[in-house]
Amino acid sequence: MTVNDTTTQRPVFPFTAIVGQEEMKLALLLNVIDPKIGGVMIMGDRGTGKSTTVRALIDLLPEIQVVKNDPFNSDPKNPELMSDEVRSQVLEGKELPTDTVKVSMVDLPLGATEDRVCGTIDIEKALTDGVKAFEPGLLAKANRGILYVDEVNLLDDHLVDVLLDSAASGWNTVEREGISICHPARFILIGSGNPEEGELRPQLLDRFGMHAQIGTVKEPDLRVKIVEERAQFDTNPGEFRGLYEGSQSELRKRVTDAQALLKDITLSEEYRTKISQVCSELDVDGLRGDIVTNRAARALAAFDGATEVTTKHIAAIVTLCLRHRLRKDPLESIDSGTKVQEVFDAVFNMGE
Repeated sequence: MTVNDTTTQRPVFPFTAIVGQEEMKLALLLNVIDPKIGGVMIMGDRGTGKSTTVRALIDLLPEIQVVKNDPFNSDPKNPELMSDEVRSQVLEGKELPTDTVKVSMVDLPLGATEDRVCGTIDIEKALTDGVKAFEPGLLAKANRGILYVDEVNLLDDHLVDVLLDSAASGWNTVEREGISICHPARFILIGSGNPEEGELRPQLLDRFGMHAQIGTVKEPDLRVKIVEERAQFDTNPGEFRGLYEGSQSELRKRVTDAQALLKDITLSEEYRTKISQVCSELDVDGLRGDIVTNRAARALAAFDGATEVTTKHIAAIVTLCLRHRLRKDPLESIDSGTKVQEVFDAVFNMGE
């Protein structure tokens, strides 16, 4: 599918046309390069382009090979990304018809039920016909793609738990009346919300790999540019997208190249130790912060076309990876992001 193909899908605003919000854009790109970072939580004011930016990612996502007519987007070569039915056919040596499709982005509606998200088992059919009649949900559709939850802080905590468990394990299990169905559900979880409407519980927030905070653009000239570009896009989406075709192709190539380069990126033991020291001094619970910071630094190095992680790479992502893992102190006047940066500067001797 080309950038200008607006006949089969609703046209989306070009990612490279989005002005400002660099922190959010970086977090999204790094998760596309390495989905194991663990997703992004984006918190910001209303009307700051959170949903527009997330949906703009669709143009940058590569095409993937899937088993034809399979509801789980099964990978024809990787057993970890196959449904049970596809895996059985592979073991039997059957030839599987394949198709090449765009990586999917699934929107989770705010009022979605657990059955809609996880899928349902037809108990009556299972008992009478002896077959596991399973109706796949949104997690099946999101396998090998992106699951976007707008206003995630308004979602029922139990449903957020289900999403985070599936995102972390890569599998979704549905159990009803002693019947169990399991299918792959490996996706990048992206949540967005407005802090005025409440925060996620700390134990849920910690499960997101990165946390981007965005605010309203203050500079009058930038605001004018944003308004004008939006008006241009709304008037003639195809023409507007054509203006950014070159930059979109260039960014798409950078992301694809980075995905290929990722496995060769080295991170020195000295830097790994210092990252853990930063986490320790910030009193971050568990080791998730250390792991995510290591992964994000490698992904950024790959995005830059480097072969080794530098201090600059770690500095650019450390706040995104750790700010939401700090314990909340109601008497603390310093912003969590500033606190992370100060400890990082001290540990990495950035002031020298």
